Amino acid sequence: MSKHASTQTNGSPVSEIPDSAAPIPAVDPRLLVREQGLTGYLGEFKRKLRSGDLGSLPVVIGLVLIAAIFQGITGKFLTAGNLSNITLYIAGPGLISVGIVFVLLLGEIDLSLGSVAGVSAAVSAVLSIQHGVNEYAAALIAVAAALAIGALHGFFFAKIGVPAFVVTLAGLLAWSGLQGWVMGNTGTLNNIPGGFIANLDNYFFESVAAAYGLAAVSVVGYLVAALLGAKSRRQAGLLAKPVGEIVLRAALLAVLAFGAAYTLNQDRGLPLALVVFLGVVVVTDFVLRRTSYGRKVFAVGGGVEAARRAGINVARVRISVFMISAGLAAVGGLFIASQAGFADKQLGSGNVLMNSIAAAVIGGTSLFGGRGKTWSALLGMLVIQSIVTGLDLQGISQSIQYMITGAVLLAAVVLDSVSRRTQKSAGRG
Repeated sequence: MSKHASTQTNGSPVSEIPDSAAPIPAVDPRLLVREQGLTGYLGEFKRKLRSGDLGSLPVVIGLVLIAAIFQGITGKFLTAGNLSNITLYIAGPGLISVGIVFVLLLGEIDLSLGSVAGVSAAVSAVLSIQHGVNEYAAALIAVAAALAIGALHGFFFAKIGVPAFVVTLAGLLAWSGLQGWVMGNTGTLNNIPGGFIANLDNYFFESVAAAYGLAAVSVVGYLVAALLGAKSRRQAGLLAKPVGEIVLRAALLAVLAFGAAYTLNQDRGLPLALVVFLGVVVVTDFVLRRTSYGRKVFAVGGGVEAARRAGINVARVRISVFMISAGLAAVGGLFIASQAGFADKQLGSGNVLMNSIAAAVIGGTSLFGGRGKTWSALLGMLVIQSIVTGLDLQGISQSIQYMITGAVLLAAVVLDSVSRRTQKSAGRG
């Protein structure tokens, strides 16, 4: 009898405890979800909702409701011309918003980006129009100046320890003053007709092949990247999406992409502004999700001390993020100047900064740091511009538009706060 056996009073064995029990292998819950098919996915979706993991769902639902409401009221919202105009209006502020996403991931804020956009447009206009500098070179100098501004902000924040709010608030005032000084007594400088800046927000690829080609490249690119990623994960012994799920996602993307291409081709074709905006969103999304630098940004936003103990150069990451945000603000300023037709002392003021911040938050980037993606800028700008455009079609005053946009922003922040609290309660915060 084993030394672990126990006996009754009469000596007969009652039970035998084995010397070693075979371990029960852990099963990834995502495998169970996929094995259950549609029922499993629905259950997982409900579980995420209960735990506060809403993702982009509120934004998507909001866009559908906005489109349905304004189309029902005006009958013009979903026309090709109106939708094409929306893609133009979102490019400049949207590029600024992408930069804001980077800053928000650190749990910080940059209040200077509207002024940075304005001074960058002013520098480019003065150099090219008044001093005869090549427009491409003038634009590059303006972006380089913005990168230097971002490095300066980051230095005071990361090295000196001045709060980012104070540093960028000072920047808002200083660069706005510099913008006025650079413009001088001129006040306004019209873009060179047919020039580089003029074409940024006004050039269209008129061939129908351009829009459909971009849609095809997007779908094929996603499909190839997803399949290769899944293959790499399987080879590494990690859980990977099944091929059927990847193909289904690609099919849904194809419907959306080719539908958008068809709509744009019914108007003036594919806007250059949309191509640039989407390109920046895709590249920055790749940087954040697929590179070590992106992981460092999330790590610093998730916890500075933990990131520092993990060997991350926190100051370098912070400075680089402020440089990225300022550089993208400069590019956004050039697009805003292109849309307006001129650069002046007021470019970048008004609601440009607020809309850019609101877009990032409405799109799903957390104000508390460590959570978000650059696609938030695109989704959020679509929400804001759709509201503005729909109200314009109704002839609603700008003051009412500000109030509605503010209410939407507040709702997004409340949703973010509730989501974080729910996730903490569910053990996922």
